Amino acid sequence: MEYIKIPNIYKREEFGKNRLIIGDYSTDELLVLKDIQWVWTEKVDGTNIRVIWDGYRVEFKGRTDKAQIPKELLARLEELFGGESKEELFEQTFGQKEVILYGEGFGGKIQGKNGYGETDFILFDVLVGNVFLERNNVESIATTFGIRVVPVVGVGTLNEAEHFIRDIPRSLLRDGNAEGIVCRPMVELRTRRGDRIIVKIKCRDFKGDR
Repeated sequence: MEYIKIPNIYKREEFGKNRLIIGDYSTDELLVLKDIQWVWTEKVDGTNIRVIWDGYRVEFKGRTDKAQIPKELLARLEELFGGESKEELFEQTFGQKEVILYGEGFGGKIQGKNGYGETDFILFDVLVGNVFLERNNVESIATTFGIRVVPVVGVGTLNEAEHFIRDIPRSLLRDGNAEGIVCRPMVELRTRRGDRIIVKIKCRDFKGDR
């Protein structure tokens, strides 16, 4: 299962500079839910990676099945999740359940040299069967495998999240500013079509609008 493309908080202009239309939420669900409490995690500027456990073996894939994984990142993934001992850890943790660890490959030369340091993998979501795990369970799995997890940078409404981004916050993961944040409701919510409710807010969309 490929990870969803996370929508922006607002719609964009169809012409001109393609800027966000402030206040025009990209989905009806965001408009209805804008005043509830959302958890904000730092958005990482890297490449989407899936670590897949099918109940018997581990496999690495990018955002799509055809995506190529940089060799430095593949070596890091093998270090983190490869080998007999890690296979046993997957089996001990998940049994024969189908599991996907969703994360971001970042650092090194991925997306250019952008201040993250050495090539690494950071976890942001875990799918067990067809259920996405809650944040505390994601953190527990990260601890089990000795890997990093995207940091929580705040909690609040979408309006508060927007104001947080307008101040161009410093990154907790690299030397410099954060790329943005990903916001999720305090509890997992879905649309009537079954899509996850999740949204991203990028600093660059507000740089000229402060």
